[in-house]
Parts: sequence; structure tokens; C-alpha cells
Amino acid sequence: MAHDMSVTARPRAIRLALSPSQTIIVGFAAVILVGAVLLALPVASASGRATPFLTALFTATSATCVTGLVVVDTADHYSTFGELVILALIQVGGFGYMTSWALLALLLGWKIGLRERIVLSEAQGLAYTGGIVRFTRRIILGAVAFEAAGAAVLTARFAAEMPPGRALYYGVFHSVSAFNNAGFDLMGGFRSLTGYVADPVVNLTVIGLVILGGLGFTVLFDLRERRVSLHSKTVLVTTGALLGGAALLIGLLEHDNPATLGALPWPARVLATLFHAVTPRTAGFNTLDIASLTEPTLVVLAVLMFIGGSPGGTAGGIKTTTFVAPLAVIWSSIQGTPQPVLFGRRLPETVVNKAVTLALLAVAFVVTMAIALAISEATPFLPALFETVSAFGTVGLSTGLTPQLSPLGRVIVIVTIFTGRVGLLTLAFALTRRLQQPLLRYPEGRIYVG
Repeated sequence: MAHDMSVTARPRAIRLALSPSQTIIVGFAAVILVGAVLLALPVASASGRATPFLTALFTATSATCVTGLVVVDTADHYSTFGELVILALIQVGGFGYMTSWALLALLLGWKIGLRERIVLSEAQGLAYTGGIVRFTRRIILGAVAFEAAGAAVLTARFAAEMPPGRALYYGVFHSVSAFNNAGFDLMGGFRSLTGYVADPVVNLTVIGLVILGGLGFTVLFDLRERRVSLHSKTVLVTTGALLGGAALLIGLLEHDNPATLGALPWPARVLATLFHAVTPRTAGFNTLDIASLTEPTLVVLAVLMFIGGSPGGTAGGIKTTTFVAPLAVIWSSIQGTPQPVLFGRRLPETVVNKAVTLALLAVAFVVTMAIALAISEATPFLPALFETVSAFGTVGLSTGLTPQLSPLGRVIVIVTIFTGRVGLLTLAFALTRRLQQPLLRYPEGRIYVG
């Protein structure tokens, strides 16, 4: 009896030994591993043969981390079973491991304890635990509602060119993929949505789903309740500025490129320009050939991918608020004001420090991984940097390098995708347990800068 109790108590002891950050990382890793095993099965491939495990692991990581980079085309390589596994991984990854667990707990009537509430709060980027279960329930219901609406519109559009059953399947798959900013598609031949470059229904539906998924549920709930907090105002203004600026730059840089916008009539040009201003943050769909874009446009897309979406949503990147906070510091320094201010509100020092730390860590990490990828693949730096930023931002756009990756290159991209999804700070906190430090106030010292 004592032996049985020690055995059953061991998993609980292990669970309690994990910090919230470690719980999130272990959870994501476990989902990816299960997905990889399923995708490696012969039944998951269209050919009926087992998929190499590294290929399955790459796909599972990309799906769970809602990225969209693939070394084999989803529709061509995987069977319906494999595609459904990918779809499930996208949904779990879009919700987040803990939100998906909370959904299961709510369905089965399990009790969600204090520790689980703390982890849920950290996973959502919230600083409080009060009402977190209700907030999580609203997230789940909201996501399902948006995905169902998108699926209905896309199904009606696809029904004009394929059987009803297949149209429904395509509608659901692409709606879930778009709202979760995943970028996986079923069009085959690594084409993404290039066949719909001039289609307003597909373009506008995907654009709407990507933007809604990337804003974050906190912002969506604020809008529903007709209130705009500082966070929501910052997200909305920054998102609008980035989308408008990106559309203008892409339109100017590509307007005479015969391989992209230059070959399209004006209505299609407008749709394609808007589409590619939206999807790098961070959906991964494309209606233009990414490899045919000019280098300045690739740099613009890389910046958008690096910034990504907003906290609490399905998008990746460093997030819009992390991008804005250092800009507020720069602006306050230029003006000579003591503290950074946004919309008449002073930003706390802890928020600014976290944003600056995350931005600098992200730059260092992306550059390091890009150099490693350029060396391993013997490719020029810009394609390697674009691939790395796409992986870190969990975007999914590629200039064509992904299917050609060597085994080492695939491992580099897998690590980059996973790090970008769980977050650099979450990973850092998980790997280095924060020790209790005595509260000390050190004497002030000065260094010369500038």
C-alpha cells in the first residue's frame, strides 16, 4: 500500500516542482511530441508510408506553435488523418497549452486549483488570477465563434468550385488556420493562397480572421464592452499604424515588379498589398510569390514579422506593446521628460524594463540563429534572416528555403519556432529558477553613453 501511494504521489510531486513557466514549456513540448508521433505514422501520410520523424517533428512544432513553415506540403504529403492531426495541433497551439487544458477541465467538470489559475494567468500574460477561469471560458467561446463565422463564409466561397463536403472541410481548416495565425493551407504545391490573389471573399475573410486573432482577447473584450483601456488603445493605434505603413511601403516597392504587383490589375493589386501588410503579423499565408519580392520588401516583411501581433492573442513576434514601450522611452528622452508616457499615462518602470529586455534578447537571438542557419545551409544572410524571423515570429512565410533545409537546418528552425512561441522570457525563467534575492539598494554610479 505504501508503495502504491509513493507511485501515485510521484507525478503530483513532479508537477508541483515545476514553476508556471516550466509547466507551459513542458506542456507545449509534450503536445508537440505526441503530434510528431502521430504524424510519423503511415496512416498520416498520403502515400501510406511512415514519415521520417524529423519531418514529422518539424510539422508538429510548426502546427503547435501556429507557425506554418513546412518542409513537406501539407495537402500533398499528409492524408486526411494527418491533416486533422495538424488541425488539432493548430487549435491547441492557438489556445495555448493551459487554455486547452482548461477547456478539457471545464468539459469534464474537473476542479481548477490555485496553481492552475496562476499558470493560466501567466500563459495569458495577465498579472492577476481573479476571474481567470471566466476569462478563459470567454476566450474559448469567442475563438469558436470567430472560427465558425469564418468557416461559414469560406465554405460558401469554396462550394462554388468543389463538392459541398470538401468545401466545408476546406472552410473549417483555413478558418481555424487563419484565426490562429497559423498559415497552414490545403491548396497543394506550396502555393498557399496564390490562386486567390484577386478573390475579395477569400482575401477579406482571411484578413479579418488574422487581425481579430492577432489583436488579443483582452482588446476584443474591451471593444465588446465599449471601453478602451490604455493597453487596448496602444494595441489598436499601433496595429493601425503598422498595417497602414506596411501597405503603403509594399505598394510603392512592388508596384512595378512584373513578378508580383506589376502583373495584376488594380483591384487585385489593392487586395494583394493589403493582404501582405496583414499576414506577416503573423499568419504566414501569401497570395504573391515571396521569393519574387524585392529585397527592400523582404526587409519590410521581416520587420513586421519580428514585431508580430499583440499580447493575449494567437499571433507571435515580440508583440506590438513590446515594440511601442522602447519607442516611448526614446521619445521621452528626446523631449527631456523624466519618464515614458503613452496617451497621457506614465508607463511603470517594470513594464519598460521588461519590454527593453525582451526586445534586445529577441534581436540577439534572431541574429544568432540567422547566422547559424546561413552557415548550416550555405545560403546568403538575407534569406536565412527572413527564415529565422519568420520562425521566431511564428509567421510561416518563406522565400523557398524551408523545403530545402538540411537536418541541422531543420533543428535550428525547430528551436527558433519553439522559442518564439513560448517566449524568450518564459524560457529564460524556466531554465534559470529565479532565486530570492535580499532587498538591497546599491550606491549609484554613472557611465558615459552616447
